[in-house]
Amino acid sequence: MSREQLLEWIPAGHPDEALARQVDFERLPAHIAVIMDGNGRWAAKRHLPRVEGHRAGIDAVRDTVETAARLGLGVLTLYAFSVENWKRPASEVGVLMRLLKRYLRSELNTLLANDIRFQVIGRIEELSPDIQDELGAARERTADNKGMLFNIALNYGGRAEIVDAAKRAIASGIRPEQLDEERFAGFLYTAGQPDPDLLIRTSGELRVSNYLLWQIAYAEIYVTETLWPDFRRQHLLEGVLAYQKRERRYGGITPAPAVIGAQ
Repeated sequence: MSREQLLEWIPAGHPDEALARQVDFERLPAHIAVIMDGNGRWAAKRHLPRVEGHRAGIDAVRDTVETAARLGLGVLTLYAFSVENWKRPASEVGVLMRLLKRYLRSELNTLLANDIRFQVIGRIEELSPDIQDELGAARERTADNKGMLFNIALNYGGRAEIVDAAKRAIASGIRPEQLDEERFAGFLYTAGQPDPDLLIRTSGELRVSNYLLWQIAYAEIYVTETLWPDFRRQHLLEGVLAYQKRERRYGGITPAPAVIGAQ
């Protein structure tokens, strides 16, 4: 994707046009992970039932996925449902699952049109058969796409993922002395994918919520006060621009600037 192609999608004179022109397409994050937070507060501010925030959040998912694909990102991962979310009222969980099915059915053509490959990470086997069927169908229909990989983290927990990876490593017969970080990463749900360069969290909360704990070890974190249902192309571009202004050191030390005239 080039700046010109992105600008073709943004209406002339739209405020997002100025943001798009600032993006350095040579320094895009390879992988962006997003914690979609604030649906409940969005609904409460409008005196609506909590589930209305989840419904409104679908528009944010649609806009974010298409923007990320048009930017030319390699991987986008959205945190849709955690292993802890089962503690919510059954009625709310039911709405979330129905919205997921509706999204997959309504957006499949968009995923195909934008060459997006769909994947799911999490304990999928614990979901109901109808949800598993919908997820499997979306994976199969997009399996040959060559563009952005779109992960949905569903029934997901970072600690659960590490436990599952350890179990798979043991089951594979690997010996402890053969195991290092690179090999262990091959047993994670995200095996073969680059780790997130940028973690975005909406709603202003300052926590990682058991999300991609192994993978975000050196991710840059960007927090926006915007509630998830209001998150749009503008906010994703702002996150990318904030990322591009940072100097990534991966635990190292920034070299001291050379002194002019030093011998």
